[in-house]
Formats: sequence, C-alpha cells, structure tokens
Amino acid sequence: MIYCFQLLPHANIRYQESLDQLGSAELSCLLRAIGCEASSLSVRNIGGASFLTFDAPELTNRQLHLLARHSAMLLMCSMEGDLLRPLDIPRPDYLPRDLAEVLKYKGKTSAVFTSMMIDVALAASDFFHQAEPVTVLDPICGRGTTCFCALQRGMNAVGVDIDRRDLKECADYFSRYLQYHKLKHRLDQSARTVRKTSVPEALYTLADSKEHYQQGDTRTLRLLQGDTGLTGELLRKTPAEILVADLPYGVQHAPQDGHKAESFTALLQRVLPSWKNALKPGGAMAVSFNTLTLPRKKLVELMEGAGLRVLTEAPYDSFEHFVEQAVTRDVAVARRE
Repeated sequence: MIYCFQLLPHANIRYQESLDQLGSAELSCLLRAIGCEASSLSVRNIGGASFLTFDAPELTNRQLHLLARHSAMLLMCSMEGDLLRPLDIPRPDYLPRDLAEVLKYKGKTSAVFTSMMIDVALAASDFFHQAEPVTVLDPICGRGTTCFCALQRGMNAVGVDIDRRDLKECADYFSRYLQYHKLKHRLDQSARTVRKTSVPEALYTLADSKEHYQQGDTRTLRLLQGDTGLTGELLRKTPAEILVADLPYGVQHAPQDGHKAESFTALLQRVLPSWKNALKPGGAMAVSFNTLTLPRKKLVELMEGAGLRVLTEAPYDSFEHFVEQAVTRDVAVARRE
C-alpha cells in the first residue's frame, strides 16, 4: 500500500526548502521505531502540494497513530490508483498548538524543528512505545520552546538554564498562557543546593482538563535556574527519557558562571557527562549545532568521549541543512546504553 503524508507549509522560506529533507529523515526514524519495512520513501508533488510517500504493508491503527507524531505532517492519506483517501488519524495534541508559537524572540528555534528533534530522540530511545508520558529535558532551555513543544504533545518537561531573565520570561508567559486557556494548574517554587550553589526551581503541575487534574492525570514543567553542568545532579533521582538541546550557533557559548565564556569544545567536554547522567539508561539525546563553528566529527568525538553511543548510520546522518550564510545546521543523535 502507498501512503502519502502532506507536509505543513512553513512561514520561513529557508526552512521550507529544507522541510522535505528533514521530514523524510524524521519519517524514516519513525518507521524504523514502529518496525515497518517501508520502501520507496520519496518526496512527490501531488496537486501542487509536497507529499512524503512510501510503500508498506497495510499499517495498523496503532502504527498510524504513532506516525501521526510527525512534526510536519498536515494530512495523512493512502493512495488508491490516482486518488488520495484521507485517513482520519487525529494528531496527538494534549494542549493547544499555539503554546510553542505565541512567545516570539530573536534567535528562537522553529517549533516544528524542535518537535522533529523530540521525535527523532524518542525514536532512538527505548521509550518510544512507553504508555506513560515521557520526560523531555532541555539542559540549555532559554525561553522554553522545547519544553512547550513537549507539553503540547502530552509529555513532561524539564528546562535548565543559567539566565534568570530568560527563565522568568518563560515562566511569566506560561503562567499567563495557563490562565488565558483556563487550564487547572498549581505552581510550587523552591530552591535546591547543589555543589554549594542555590538552584531556584519552579514546578508547574497541570492537566488538559479539570476532570483529569482532579483524577491526578497531570503533566509537569520544571524550570531550574543553574549552570547546565549541574543537570546530572539536579536530575539524579528523576532522570529523563530524552534530551533535546539546540547549541548556540556563534563562536562562543554565553558566560556560564557570569564572568567568562567557554568555547564549544570546553563547554561540551564539561557538560556532556552531566547530560548523559540526566538520562535513563536506554534514553537518547538529539543535539542541533552549527557545522561551521562545530564540525560534526568533533561533536561525535566529544559525545563518544562522554560515554554515549552516537547513531551515525542512516537515517541519523541526514539532518544537515542550510539555515543562513553563517549557519549550516545539523543534528547529532546519541544513546545512553
């Protein structure tokens, strides 16, 4: 049977040009995770629209629902002769889809790209078929796009960042969002001490409906203000299933202790062991980076040096794409065994 996935249009024309390539790689990861022996995966123009198509044995409803996680899927169809038959498979949205889109700021990563990294990391982990909500960790979360993408899809989220202003903007926005949508929630604030450093924590507990909240069917967002090198210790008792991080695209990372900046190499040598320890065994991470300032070979070397198993085979080697003159972005995927 031939299946066709129409891709979302994207406002960023440069990202739209890469969407066919990235969408194909993401779909390949998802097909592998559901155990589907698909063939002839390609991009086709049908009726003036871009579709990902592949040939596979008839998929079960469970498999179709898992494929509906695809970050850029607009419409799922099967092809019968020259006709497309839409498949009524709802997207697995938990919270309204505007959650990750409303907050705008310079340097924000596309929510579609972020969701793709979540999918790819989850597909590479041992937790793709887990019934309970997984936890997504972003150890350099900024103003929370990764966390919001995870929550929107019904996952728990943890964000760590050293920048107090970014985290405050993230928390203020989320509080307003919950109130605007009249979502039942609770906010608990506290502080923890790690390596003689006080780490403020905001813990949101929420649900998609009042009934689910009362039944205890809730999700959580934890925001921790501290150096990313503390992540492993902060999550020692509650490790995450997957980790998603978008590395800065410039030459140097923002000051990590308020006084000095670190090179990418120094930063990653310091924090990757901690990031690995923040994952459960069988967990996986997806890290995006600018190949013009951090060659893929070097990042792979650093990940392997931290004890991670980097996935270098297809389709995990197919994410490099042009963003702008100074940025060619790629994604490295690795597992904690």
